This record gives sequence, C-alpha cells and structure tokens, in this order.
Amino acid sequence: MIKSIFQKLLNKSGKNYNIDPKIPEKLIFYTLCKRGFMMIRGFLKTGRKVFVGHHTKIYNPGNIVFGQSVTIDNYCTIDGFSSEKIVLGHCAKIGAFSTLSSTSHFSKYGKGVKMGNNSAMGQFCEIGAAGGIEIGNDVIMGSYISFHSENHIFQDKDRLIREQGVTSKGIKIGNNIWVGAKVAFLDGCVVGDNSVVAAGAVVTGVFPENSIIGGVPAKVIKTI
Repeated sequence: MIKSIFQKLLNKSGKNYNIDPKIPEKLIFYTLCKRGFMMIRGFLKTGRKVFVGHHTKIYNPGNIVFGQSVTIDNYCTIDGFSSEKIVLGHCAKIGAFSTLSSTSHFSKYGKGVKMGNNSAMGQFCEIGAAGGIEIGNDVIMGSYISFHSENHIFQDKDRLIREQGVTSKGIKIGNNIWVGAKVAFLDGCVVGDNSVVAAGAVVTGVFPENSIIGGVPAKVIKTI
C-alpha cells in the first residue's frame, strides 16, 4: 500500500524509475515522514512548496525561482542576494552541508546561479556564483564539488593581489552530464552536453560535447 502511494508520488514529480521490490516499507514510511517535515519547513522559510532540511538558511528567498519538488538538504546556506534571479529547476537538489554564495565581496554584486531540471549535487558542495553559473538539465554531481566563477588578477607585481580585482567569465555546464566527486570548476570553463567529468578533475578550459575529461588540469581522455 505504502509502496504504491510512494510510486505514484514519484511519477507525479517526474521521476520515471520503479521502486526496487526489496526496499522495505519501513524505509519508505520514514522517507515520506521526513519529506513531509521538509515541505512544512520549506513553506515556512520561503512561502512555497520547497523541501528544506533542518538547520538550513535561505537568505532573500524572494530572488529565488523554485521549480517543482526542489530539495535543499540539511545544514545548507543559500545566499539569494544576486543581481539576477537564482533559478532552481524542477526536481533540482542541493546536498547537505553545501553552500551557495552569490556575492563574495561588497565591491561587486554577484550574478547568481541557474540550475536546470532534474539536476542534483551531493553533500559538502561549494557553489561560488559571484561570476555566474549555468548548470543544464539532468546533471548528476557527486560530493565535495566546488564552483569558482571568479578568478583573481595577479599580473601587476607592484600591487597586492587582493587589490587587482577579479575576472568574472562565469561557468557553464551543459545537459546530461555526470560529474564525479571532488571536481573543481574554475572561472571561464565550459563543459558541453552529454559528457563525463572524472573525480578529482580541475576544469579550466572549454570542452566539446560527448567528452570524457579528467586530470589536473582537465583534458579530454576520450570521446563518447
């Protein structure tokens, strides 16, 4: 009974997988209760149907566009102060203990992030969105991933690096991409659709569609 209800809820939210018959009903019941409390908490914090974990802080929620069934897990910090709307698409998820920082310094108002439908990142992710981040649809990401959409300028040896300003080219991740754990995306990088980024990679360049990339700095390992 509980399984069939949960399956219908999954299908209604756009999930197209079937529940493993070995999953115990006790686990499904626990998940339904947890999601129920998260929805109540999300409504109290944002006024909208968002699943929000405990000890999560959301600043300036009026500047955030939430799709259906968005999840922001436990102990997250979401900075909604950005020059553009922050967009979290349908069924987008930000894992526990993650931080989204839109404005890193008062000298420059940050741009923010747009995350597509059915895209999710794991725990302990750092989303530095001051220079702007675009993440496409169906992007699955592991834990400890970091986005750094600004880069320090350091060419003038007669000035302190912290006084030379930053570049803000932004970061763009396409659709249907698998990102392994502990990947770092640096300012100006672009990853094309239908690609895989190996765990631990430092992504600095522009990569075409259908690429498997990895390494420090990342390079194309093979083509899908």
